[in-house]
Amino acid sequence: MELNNIQPADGAKHAKRRVGRGIGSGLGKTAGRGHKGQKSRSGGFHKVGFEGGQMPLQRRLPKRGFKSLATPYKAEVRLSDLEKLPVTEVDILALKQAGVVSELARVIRVIDSGTLTKKVTLKGLIATKGAKAAIEAAGGSVA
Repeated sequence: MELNNIQPADGAKHAKRRVGRGIGSGLGKTAGRGHKGQKSRSGGFHKVGFEGGQMPLQRRLPKRGFKSLATPYKAEVRLSDLEKLPVTEVDILALKQAGVVSELARVIRVIDSGTLTKKVTLKGLIATKGAKAAIEAAGGSVA
């Protein structure tokens, strides 16, 4: 094989449809645009969502909801998740390595859900009041 012999596979390339080139082509006269109207004319098109002056759907429907862009960077960890961890000193890196939180997480909050029996030390994490009480009751601390 030589560089000057390379060709596209059979059927991979095909000629562009030539419209408005006479009756025999099957696309003469109106060139597949039908008769009259805005869409038949050159340059005659409208913006996306335009409904001929009728109030468009995206404006008829009410606005609702909000999607926070901070969501991927926040995470919550349960006390039961801390119980399963093999380490006693828990920080963001330990949680990411264990796969408890996503790699994107920057702010991690420990919530009071599940039970904690072993002693753990939290570093660089936020804990709710209930979670902090449960950690301290188990002999751990929140730094």
